[in-house]
Amino acid sequence: MAFPSFDLGLPAPALPGIRPRQWQTRLIQLLRARLLNGQPGGHDVLIHAGPGAGKTLGALLSFHTLQREGRLERFLVFCHRSSIARQWLGAAERLNLRLVEWDPERGLADLEPNGDWDGLLLSYQGAGRHRSHLATALGQLGLGRWLAIADEVHHLGLDPDEPEAAAWGFAFSQLTDRAQLRLGLTGTPFRADNLAFCAARRVRVREGDQIIERIAPDLSVEPRQLILAGDVRPLEFRFQDGWVEHGRPQTSADTETSPLSAEVRESWRARNLRRAIQLGDSSSIALRLLLNARKRLERVRGSHPEAGGLVIARDIAHARRITGLLEEEGDRVHLVHSQDPEAATRLAAFQAGEADWLVSIDMCAEGFDAPRLRVVAYLTTVVTRSRFVQAITRAVRMAGDRAGMEAVPRDPSYVFAPADPLLISYARSWSLSEPYLVRPRLAVPEPEASGSAGAGALPLETVDERVGGIIRLGGPELPGFLQQRA
Repeated sequence: MAFPSFDLGLPAPALPGIRPRQWQTRLIQLLRARLLNGQPGGHDVLIHAGPGAGKTLGALLSFHTLQREGRLERFLVFCHRSSIARQWLGAAERLNLRLVEWDPERGLADLEPNGDWDGLLLSYQGAGRHRSHLATALGQLGLGRWLAIADEVHHLGLDPDEPEAAAWGFAFSQLTDRAQLRLGLTGTPFRADNLAFCAARRVRVREGDQIIERIAPDLSVEPRQLILAGDVRPLEFRFQDGWVEHGRPQTSADTETSPLSAEVRESWRARNLRRAIQLGDSSSIALRLLLNARKRLERVRGSHPEAGGLVIARDIAHARRITGLLEEEGDRVHLVHSQDPEAATRLAAFQAGEADWLVSIDMCAEGFDAPRLRVVAYLTTVVTRSRFVQAITRAVRMAGDRAGMEAVPRDPSYVFAPADPLLISYARSWSLSEPYLVRPRLAVPEPEASGSAGAGALPLETVDERVGGIIRLGGPELPGFLQQRA
C-alpha cells in the first residue's frame, strides 16, 4: 500500500549521522501540513507503526525539524513505563534535544520559561494523579507553540459516560487541550474494552443498519513494509499441537480427549490451553514446545552467537518451573516479574547478553527493547490479540551492528506457542493493519479474531497429518524467502 503524500515541496531535514526512514519523512510532512492548514480537530494525529519502526525517533525528528523552522517551540512526552521513558531520554540526547524528566515532588520550579530546554517527559500515572497541579504549573511556565506526544496512546482510553473514570485519558485530554498538535503513537491501535482513545481521529461508518465509529490512523506503517525494507525481522511460527486429556485416569473415572488445534467449543478451547501450558500435563505439549524452542535457539546461534530467547509464562509459580527446566538443560536464565525489586536490573543484564533465556510474566511487552531476541515461547493463557502481538514482536527488532551482516530480507525470528485456534488466527494477520471499530455499548462486540482468516490468511503447513504434530506458519510478505529455507 502506497503512503499518502503530505509533501509541501520543502526540503527533507538534514541531520548529521541520521537518515530518516521514508515513513518518518512522511510524518514530518504530515505534521507540517497540519500546522499550516489548521482545521477543527486537525491537531490530533495518530500514527500506527509496529515495534522497530522508529516511532520514538520519528516523533523527535519531526519536532526537531519543525522547531528549526520556527513552527514549534516545546514538546511534552507522556508515556507509561520507566523503560520507555529511558528510550525517549536516549533518543532526545541523540538529537541534541534537552528532554527533562518531570519529578512530581519537585514540580517545575527548576524550569524557566526561556530556559535551555526543549521538552518535558511525564508519566501517565503521574499526570493523572497531579493533573490540577500540573495544569497550573504548565500554564505559569508558558510553552508557546508546542507538541504533545502520547506514547502507546491506546492506553489513554476515553469513556463518554464517565470521563474521569479513565483517569489517564482524561488527564491527557485536559492537559494538552491547548497544544498546537497532539501526536499519538501506537503499535496496537485497539483496546479490549471497546473504548476510543486520545489523539485519534474517529470516522463514522455504516455497518449493516448501525452507524459506528472507526479509529482512523493518519499514517499506518505495517510490519510487512518494514520487513521488506529490512528495518525489522520477519517472524516464523511453530504451533505445537496435541491431544489434551480431561478427567482423572488414576481414579479409573471416564476421561475425554480434545484436539488442541481443532477444538471449536470455546469453554473447551480455554480449558485445553490451561492444560497445554503446564509442564507436567500428560499431553507434554509445553515440554515439547520448550525443547523445540531450545533447539531452534541453538541453531540460530550458529550465525547469531549472542541471540537469546524469551518465555512468556502464566504466573510466578509457572515461571519458576520453566526456569528450573531450562536451568536443568544447562541454560543461563533470568526470571523477571513485577513483584521483583531486581527486575529492572535483570532485564538490563539480559539485554547486555548475560543470560540465554528471559522468563517473564508481565514485564516484556511494550517498551522492552532487546534486539538479541530471536526466539519467543508463548506459554500463557492470555489470548487477547494485543497481548499476543506485543509479546511476539519483541523479536522483530534489528541490532544496528547486524544490519551489515544480513541480507534483506533479514533472517527470521521464531515464535513457539501451543496450537490454540485463537493464537493461530492472530498469527495469520500479525503483519497486517486491521481497523479498530468502536461499537455502541449495547452491541455485542465480535471476537477479536473475526476477519483475520479471510483473504489475507496464511497457508498452514502441517508436518504431521495427525493431531499432535507441529503447525508451521510463515509470512505472506516473503514467500520466496521462506521457500529457500524449506
